[in-house]
Amino acid sequence: MKILLAKPRGFCAGVDYAIGIVEEALQLFDEPIYILKEIVHNQKIVQELAQKGAKSVNSIDEVPDGCILIFSAHGVPPEFFTQAKAKGLYVLDATCPLVRKVHLEAISFAKKDYTILYIGHKGHDEAIGVLAEAPHNMFLINDRQDALNVAPAQTSKIAYLTQTTLSLSETKEIIQILKNRFPNIVSPKADDICYATTNRQLAVKNLAKYCDVVFVLGSQNSSNSQRLRECAEEEGCTAYLIDNKNFIQNDWLKGKNSIGITAGASAPEELVQEVVQFLQNLNPEATVQEIEFIKEKMHFPVPSFIERPKQKQSN
Repeated sequence: MKILLAKPRGFCAGVDYAIGIVEEALQLFDEPIYILKEIVHNQKIVQELAQKGAKSVNSIDEVPDGCILIFSAHGVPPEFFTQAKAKGLYVLDATCPLVRKVHLEAISFAKKDYTILYIGHKGHDEAIGVLAEAPHNMFLINDRQDALNVAPAQTSKIAYLTQTTLSLSETKEIIQILKNRFPNIVSPKADDICYATTNRQLAVKNLAKYCDVVFVLGSQNSSNSQRLRECAEEEGCTAYLIDNKNFIQNDWLKGKNSIGITAGASAPEELVQEVVQFLQNLNPEATVQEIEFIKEKMHFPVPSFIERPKQKQSN
């Protein structure tokens, strides 16, 4: 058996940035810390941070007045900042800088009265946040059918944006449909799909060519992890998205001599190594090879927080 590891895989700069903000807050503040929803879409990370004292909540209403609240890497609607301020919360924004870029693009286009076609997945946290920046100017394009059917009232000034975690093939087709329908449509100044999403998709596509089956480490609600599974399948390779080694079924390995492994941008490396060890326990003669398709150098420095402002005393 050959075990092939894709590189790059796992944590991206945005995930490192978000987790780093939570870790620094835990070190700096000796009080409860709350995270709105999941800091990143990975259950292991969420559980580990909860054990350290950073509790995930589903709504701002669950956070006691005056406490510390962290917004996740996926970004939030602008009104969430207003709600948090009204409760006297000290907010730390862990939005990935690349997601924040799309928010700013939406705001900029909206101020210029553009109709914005946002290519994203309905209900995803990132899409919810961006759409809220310009609700009267934006249409969600969830799939190619939406791209064929969308009928904005004005098309003289029209632009498109994309969710950062989509697949390259998926967006390419949708964007072409939009360009055919609206020849004057304006694109963002730079590609919205993040470098890490692109790199991991290209890596797993190449990896899949050498494999009988590919395992993608990542949570089911992780959009970028789902896209990695789809990318491997597009190359004709059987692929499974798994949370950890315990999800691997024996039937998946029957007759498979070359096993590929990658991980979504929010999946920790230890999950990959646990799968490697699991496979080596089944086959002690299995060899392990890492195949690097592209080097990554992106890094977002975690901000150094100043001391939390003291609450104003009422007279």
